[in-house]
Amino acid sequence: MSAAVHVITVSDGAFHGKREDRSGAAVVALLQANRFEPGPPEVVPDERDLIANAIVAAVDRGARLVVTTGGTGLGPRDVTPQATRDAVDYDVPGLAETMRRAGAEATPMAAISRAMAGVRGRALVINLPGSPKGAVESLEAVMPVLDHALALLAGDTEHR
Repeated sequence: MSAAVHVITVSDGAFHGKREDRSGAAVVALLQANRFEPGPPEVVPDERDLIANAIVAAVDRGARLVVTTGGTGLGPRDVTPQATRDAVDYDVPGLAETMRRAGAEATPMAAISRAMAGVRGRALVINLPGSPKGAVESLEAVMPVLDHALALLAGDTEHR
């Protein structure tokens, strides 16, 4: 699959240069290993409007898949799911459920992830946790359905 892909890291620390963006790099590497061609991750702070604007701008530039990492927990600055809901037309709850179920095999903390997935126009938006390990495990959990989901969004609804 070579759909246009955009990765957004949501992190105050990475945005302000106080922390390396290891999660975004891990997500990009996993996407590349699965025939996607993302550019380097965009880094935004934990600000609801800036996150939503980054998602909308990525889709407006032609991204068919937007993957965020970070801001999905219970902390007061964790607003990625709210920002994503502001930006998408509708939710795709099965993807988030699949990611939480896979995460629960590694840690009970997966139950408190508020990560979501949704669609804006013909683009799929997926939230991942902020830890490199959690981000990769979550993305791996939904990777088997991404090609099909993107094909459906592109209008290829023929049953095979």
